[in-house]
Amino acid sequence: MFEKVNPKHPDKQADCIAGAIVDLAYKEKDNPKIAVEVLLGHGNCHVIIETDCNLNKKEIEKAIRRIAGDVIADIKIVEQDIQLSNNQKEKIRCGDNGIFKGVPTSDEEKKLSLIAREIYSNYPYDGKYILDGDKLIICQSNVPTEILKSIYPRATVNPLGDWTGGYNVDTGATNRKLGSDMGRAVTGGGIHGKDLSKADVSINIYAHLKAQEEKREIELSCAIGDETVDGRPYSEIVEIARNYINSIGGFEEFAKWGFI
Repeated sequence: MFEKVNPKHPDKQADCIAGAIVDLAYKEKDNPKIAVEVLLGHGNCHVIIETDCNLNKKEIEKAIRRIAGDVIADIKIVEQDIQLSNNQKEKIRCGDNGIFKGVPTSDEEKKLSLIAREIYSNYPYDGKYILDGDKLIICQSNVPTEILKSIYPRATVNPLGDWTGGYNVDTGATNRKLGSDMGRAVTGGGIHGKDLSKADVSINIYAHLKAQEEKREIELSCAIGDETVDGRPYSEIVEIARNYINSIGGFEEFAKWGFI
């Protein structure tokens, strides 16, 4: 059983905004420290940013409106906590406590992700999808139900009828669709809106990649300040995660679909 949402779902738009802001931080520094939370809905976008970067609010507003349209942007930028900052002063150390799980992507997850991407490529509007064995549920906005029904005749399509979707009928918040992004690998912490020093980002990416390579579940834990995880220097794990993020085009691109 797996649920997938597309990049126009309000929660994913919030993730994309957070990712775009992290991308801005990485344009300023090789190793920025940043954490972003976004609440989006009903014409407003509230953003709180903790960072050691001198970010330009106009650039942030531009990113928000590119992703979410004509919304009122409320942006709060504060310095990162001094203890967290000191943790990273001399070398890259684990930036948080946490437990992490990497899981090989299942055939069911791959199948639904392909369906979600196919629908989104033709109809880039708010949508969410569930696959449970042979049961397929499609909720796709701004498309006549009969069109989707003709393509997926066995699916349950828009049970309440045609709908418009978007953040005028729903709110979006950062990291609220981790199941969609991580499948069965979800534990604690969010993968969006944070720099690579944060374990929620780097160790989750590392565990995911290792699980795909070794075709088995990977379970890891860490404490803030750790210099090694899984027998490897934490700085090495950060570089593995950096290469992965760069390979897919940055944090905003990562936010669109997650791992799956």
